Amino acid sequence: MKYKQSQRQEVQFTEEQEAAVQTFWQDYSRGVRTTYLVHGVTGSGKTEVYMEMIGRVVKAGRQAIVLIPEIALTYQTVLRFYGRFGDRVSILNSRLSAGERYDQIERIRRGEVDVMIGPRSALFAPFPDLGLIVIDEEHEPAYKSEKAPRYHARETALARAKMEGASVVLGSATPSLEAFYQCRNGRYTLLKLKNRAASQSLPDVYTVDMREELKHGNRSILSDRLKEMITERLWKKEQVMLFLNRRGYAGFVSCRSCGHVVKCPHCDVSLSAHRNGKMVCHYCGYEQPSIKKCPECGSGYIGGFKAGTQQIEDLVKQTFPGSRVLRMDLDTTKVKNGHERILSAFSNEEADILIGTQMIVKGHDFPNVTLVGVLAADLSLYSNDYQSAERTFQLLSQASGRAGRGKKRGEVVIQTYSPEHYSIRMAARQDYEGFYEEEMKYRQLMGYPPVDQLLAVWMTGSAEEHLKKAALYLKEFAARINRGGRLSVIGPSAPYVSKVSDQYRQILYIKSEAYRCLIEAKNLMEQYIEMNTGFDSLRIQFDFNPINTS
Repeated sequence: MKYKQSQRQEVQFTEEQEAAVQTFWQDYSRGVRTTYLVHGVTGSGKTEVYMEMIGRVVKAGRQAIVLIPEIALTYQTVLRFYGRFGDRVSILNSRLSAGERYDQIERIRRGEVDVMIGPRSALFAPFPDLGLIVIDEEHEPAYKSEKAPRYHARETALARAKMEGASVVLGSATPSLEAFYQCRNGRYTLLKLKNRAASQSLPDVYTVDMREELKHGNRSILSDRLKEMITERLWKKEQVMLFLNRRGYAGFVSCRSCGHVVKCPHCDVSLSAHRNGKMVCHYCGYEQPSIKKCPECGSGYIGGFKAGTQQIEDLVKQTFPGSRVLRMDLDTTKVKNGHERILSAFSNEEADILIGTQMIVKGHDFPNVTLVGVLAADLSLYSNDYQSAERTFQLLSQASGRAGRGKKRGEVVIQTYSPEHYSIRMAARQDYEGFYEEEMKYRQLMGYPPVDQLLAVWMTGSAEEHLKKAALYLKEFAARINRGGRLSVIGPSAPYVSKVSDQYRQILYIKSEAYRCLIEAKNLMEQYIEMNTGFDSLRIQFDFNPINTS
């Protein structure tokens, strides 16, 4: 894909941007190679800071790699880098053919490229004198490989930078707890951008309690307040984004009357509803029969959430006849250039309302969007994952950041059955550090990363009973090697998706305060597995600090 190089305009940095660049460059000029976290609110100009850092490193004769999640690697983003660095930029993404990828690698070998931009795989670009690795949106789960080898791009970047004498710059409006934890411990340098670059105000955020909507007779997924605000935007010829928060959704059961969510009594994660009439914890294996009435308030309005983007599109068209509606999800983006076509149409104001899942909230800049509605914020909040509150806070904050990026002030409506939950409250206030403090209390109490370390042992096999027996043997072995009580063993249990392509699945979790203890445990378990022929028909993988537990 060719990009036209635009005329570069002189950038006027804010004081915060200038301070971030100078901190980095003073260290770099003195030969200090370390890791930085650029924590900037949405619209604070993090990309301009990256490009200035990269420009100085390139001017010094070295090269840079910029990692961007595939979902955010848009034409708009790429064009900014071409405008600054011209043909000395190379792009890698999953849409390139094997031959096109080879051509880009050959350009690097010939010395024709200074900056490589792409998703996780771009980290392995064969630069001869790498000076800087930038990881934008570093909190994104896409940076962790879900297939062997199960590496995390952040940890791999740190290792490569150490070997090659390069610096690493991480950036996010909602940093991962792991990255911010390293800042608090003094291992990373924190660079803050507290204000939007063009001096726009952050949007006003309103939280709507959907339990109250039900009491008032509104059973629609659109609250009365959101409907009024959409009507106002349509009259003003402004645009609206409606975000359905489905990330991590795995059949949790909640009450629409009081908001109660049925949780595991042992693990503090939600139970998942299964078709066999049971609710199961996918961490420890605890299960109980499905329920017809809420155990908290007795209401019969208890069950799973079933609405999808297509149903919401139909409802919006019915509620606002004459409005121009676009939908962006896996179905509408399957065709080639599907993402670009939809985003381009919305950017050109060919539609009034854009409905979608998390792919619509990633790094897009639409100046005429003045209202963002978050539908069912609770869907990711109660997924059966210890990181669910963190994921929810990140998604709500990123979604809120799409509003008011132009000259007009933005507003956000968050619809939830849990307005009192700290992730909802802190996202509405755009208070990352407040969220961090609350979430770290939970992680410390339950012994989850980044406080403790977690090892997931994934086991798959075609014979279910044999797999379960092998998983129990492996648990017993883990208990035997637990000298001094340094390990905590949880499970085994079936994950939410317990069977894939006729292969049954089991998962065993092992926690420890020390990463090296998990390494030792993994090495001993591998030896045990190799010595016992009962494991020969099974596939077993080890995943440190897993992102996905389903």
